[in-house]
Amino acid sequence: MMGNTFGRMFRVTTCGESYAGGFRKHLNIPKELYGGLITIVDGVPPGIKLTADMIQQELDKRKPGQSELDSPRKEIDRVYIFSGVMEGDLTTGAPVGMVIPNVDIEDIHIEQYRSYKDIVRPGHAEYTFFKKYGEYADWVGAGRASGRETAARVAAGAVAKAILDPLGIDVIGFVTESNGIKAGPITYEMAKANYRKNELNCPDLEKAREMIEDILKVKEEGDTCGGVVEIIARGVPAGLGEPVFDKLSATIAHGLMSIGAIKGLEFGDGFEHARMRGSESNDRPYLDESTGRVRFRTNKAGGMLGGISNGEDIRIRVAVKATPTVSVPQETVDMEKIENVVLEPITRRDPTLLPRIYPVCEAMVRIAIVDALFMAKGYRALANISDKWDRL
Repeated sequence: MMGNTFGRMFRVTTCGESYAGGFRKHLNIPKELYGGLITIVDGVPPGIKLTADMIQQELDKRKPGQSELDSPRKEIDRVYIFSGVMEGDLTTGAPVGMVIPNVDIEDIHIEQYRSYKDIVRPGHAEYTFFKKYGEYADWVGAGRASGRETAARVAAGAVAKAILDPLGIDVIGFVTESNGIKAGPITYEMAKANYRKNELNCPDLEKAREMIEDILKVKEEGDTCGGVVEIIARGVPAGLGEPVFDKLSATIAHGLMSIGAIKGLEFGDGFEHARMRGSESNDRPYLDESTGRVRFRTNKAGGMLGGISNGEDIRIRVAVKATPTVSVPQETVDMEKIENVVLEPITRRDPTLLPRIYPVCEAMVRIAIVDALFMAKGYRALANISDKWDRL
């Protein structure tokens, strides 16, 4: 299996599966070493304050079992730093390594998965895993294709956050739509003021109540629903990204679209640009006399022009699909018997992924920005460019 690393200078590598350790519980080793998730972050500068508590705060946003909107799986997602940090909780410049043990890997749940391990669950990756890995494909809880894999990304995103926070770069994610119910316009200030004030993390508190009631009704029916998450990155300096293949927008899109449940993405006004004339679509620049810097009167481009950050807020929206595990009978195929069957899963599930996926989105945007920041700083240090451009 390839493709487990993201980034160029700030590089994140993860490993581990949904039920990793489920088959090693008989070994005479501490339960924390049965199995779980590992994150290695390469390129972390020395002297960055980093504690397990800082990482845990991010992980606690996405861990399951916090409300009726989550999977009942009881993973505590306790993180352990095992390399790259020494006295005073400061990074040394070495790779930062982190471990998140799996603890809810009971035999009863493994046997439930075993009972239909040869049956393709609609909406899951079983068929493509059969095609790619044959009889060796991980069938317990979707393996690397499981949403559990994203905990390792959130840990890496917490390291990126420790780098960005002192620079005044803030990344915030929140829910704006669930099952067709849409929140009103949400500003950065509104998102900050109402951050995590409800189980769904929707800053429109009135609409959030309507969304939550609707999700619980869908849950009672044995079904699931999707929605939209928005991410805002404020304080990103102009000049990050490259104009061709390595656009900042392309790097961010790569990170976000690598999250399993994300099915669509747009920056700024996104697809609305297809309905605008050029005079309507263009963000018009002006010189802000109070700062002497160039600003833009609108932000329809979402904070990037030519794939390079322009200093305005980076605004992104992603479409999150409904959790594919449902209790509604669905037609499918038994890959062992090679015949059509009907499947009605009994495993644990999230009625919606929205309350737990926004911190994953925050993490991937942070990682992409840190990587682009390192690239830009290194390039600029060797470029013979007048510093007058830094003041505009």
